[in-house]
Amino acid sequence: MTGLSTHILDLTHGTPASNVTIQLYFQNQLEWKLIKTAVTNSDGRLDTPLLLEEDMKIGNYELIFHIGDYFKSKNIEQLDYPFLGSVPIRFGISDPKAHYHVPLLVSPWGYQTYRGS
Repeated sequence: MTGLSTHILDLTHGTPASNVTIQLYFQNQLEWKLIKTAVTNSDGRLDTPLLLEEDMKIGNYELIFHIGDYFKSKNIEQLDYPFLGSVPIRFGISDPKAHYHVPLLVSPWGYQTYRGS
């Protein structure tokens, strides 16, 4: 399988993070262009990949996970300006024939990501 996928795990509750808006950007010259917006399902995943094989191209990408609204919906006490309102992850795709999976493990106070399979 090739393409780009993601999922979000809520480390505070030990569950998938559902109903989180994710935006995908592609860097065109010096500008970032929004190419897709999606929302996670009950499993913290997307129903379809962010990019299919035919949409993959070499370059720089950015995922923005709008996680502040998610934690607010879980009644986690948030300040007016939450520590993590959104989480941006920039990464490069050098092989458009490969599968790229960018998971997010998150709490209101920190996050981790890696290139998954």
